[in-house]
Amino acid sequence: MRVLGVALVLLTCGRWMHWWLRFPTRTLDGMNLADLPRIEFAFPGPLRDQLVAAILSGAKTSTSGLVLEYERENEPLPRAGQRLAVVDSADRRVAAIELTEVRVIRLADVDLQHVLDEGEGDESVAKWRAGHERFWHGAEMRAELGDLAFTVNDDTLVLAQRFRLVHTGEVA
Repeated sequence: MRVLGVALVLLTCGRWMHWWLRFPTRTLDGMNLADLPRIEFAFPGPLRDQLVAAILSGAKTSTSGLVLEYERENEPLPRAGQRLAVVDSADRRVAAIELTEVRVIRLADVDLQHVLDEGEGDESVAKWRAGHERFWHGAEMRAELGDLAFTVNDDTLVLAQRFRLVHTGEVA
């Protein structure tokens, strides 16, 4: 499982998310969420729910992950133009995003615009990095990576992705 994103903002999404989930699963161009590869933001639970809510609201248009996650699973990196189904904590496909930019950069090279576009309330790269380090150094992530002592540094490769929301709705 690839784990993307970290949220530091608290969003309430109960009734609001329920409203979004009533949309149909097919768009005018025939796209079906069930046909798209999945993308998971963080681990199931409150953090994922916050990130998904931020995507659905349009506040979140970028995300960061570790290149190491793809390397460990021998998976190709995503590419611009690719469409992905966003999965919520209940494992439902609730939206589709289209990647508009995919960059592999050093952690030290993450820029303020990327941080702001993550829509998580960080107003500086230092604050963003501190939050992401807490997530990447957390027990769940270390267990996922199979390295209980995993840490990041300035040279850690980050997958910085920009995306746009192209569809909302749950697959029935």
